[in-house]
Amino acid sequence: MSVSSMPRISLNGRFSVQSLSGVQRFATEITRALSEIWPVDLPRPELLTPQVPSSASPPVDMGFPVRPCGRFQGQLWEQIDLPRAAGLGLLVNLGNTGPLILPARNSRQIVVIHDAGVFSTPQSYSQQFRVYYKTLHRLLASGRTRIVTVSNFARNDIARHLRIDPARISVITEGAEHATRLPADRTILERSGLEAGKYVLAVGNMAPHKDFAALDHLAATLPQRGLKLVISGGMNKRVFDTDMPDLQHATYVGRVTDEELHALYRDAGCFVFPSIYEGFGLPPVEAMEAGCPVVARDIPVLREVCGQAALYGFTPADLTSRVLEIFDNPDVARTLRHAGREQVNRYRWSIAAGKLLDIMREEFSKC
Repeated sequence: MSVSSMPRISLNGRFSVQSLSGVQRFATEITRALSEIWPVDLPRPELLTPQVPSSASPPVDMGFPVRPCGRFQGQLWEQIDLPRAAGLGLLVNLGNTGPLILPARNSRQIVVIHDAGVFSTPQSYSQQFRVYYKTLHRLLASGRTRIVTVSNFARNDIARHLRIDPARISVITEGAEHATRLPADRTILERSGLEAGKYVLAVGNMAPHKDFAALDHLAATLPQRGLKLVISGGMNKRVFDTDMPDLQHATYVGRVTDEELHALYRDAGCFVFPSIYEGFGLPPVEAMEAGCPVVARDIPVLREVCGQAALYGFTPADLTSRVLEIFDNPDVARTLRHAGREQVNRYRWSIAAGKLLDIMREEFSKC
């Protein structure tokens, strides 16, 4: 077999030219972690990306060589250019999507599907996005694609909607150490008029299933205690079908840098996560990593991920009550911080990357 016809390993790097959100965070961090544990007995992967203008910022260094390729962008690049560039071997897709047709009969691919949100909470997504994802996921599941996800809840929910055996789906979870990797930039507090310990933080995009509207009761209650509700996050209108929630008493700080987010987590008196649907739920784990007590929506996936390291509520009044319990009882806050430090040790990118590497090795052996 010639060198050019030997199977190789490629990573779908489309995420590296997208705005950073939860899925892109996962892809970035697990790629970096893979590069740090990559074994010498496997060919080192290439990160395949769309062509970007020379004026654009170069992709963040994730430890693997980067090869821009093709002439399309977005979904067309992923369906046409990416499989051609990948050639014979294993293609790993970390961001919910992947090509439907591979270039060689014995090529393999892995797709990490983070949740079944387009099926379970369709009202959150634009019609075009919803139709594309539903169709794509059903077709991927009908073929030889190896499906991976990030929680037991997500595995069962994906399997139910795609009508496949849950045993076909592998679980690798996520990590949290990125939340405190960079030094905290406290200037975000000064610019936003915030005082350490005197605010409650919420983080996430403004999609409907994040249900920030449920925090209206909390936002109206906190000023009576001299406290504020602070919300950090953005909105992609091409994906999500929503407007910004109108919480009159909340302080919106928009998208922030990792250094600023570290400071917001570290200095918050409490973190609250009202989402009604997640595949994993990364922000509460990030908060635990930064030593911030957590209040979470009482849904199965957050019970799975946060365990005993959070207080739970379902109604807006419940969430408000749990938050005030943390501020009113220092022992509760102290206990949650300790439990959070223990819980978050389960979520390390090196652990997730090790599990993914085992799956990659298995699939590569079939090429």
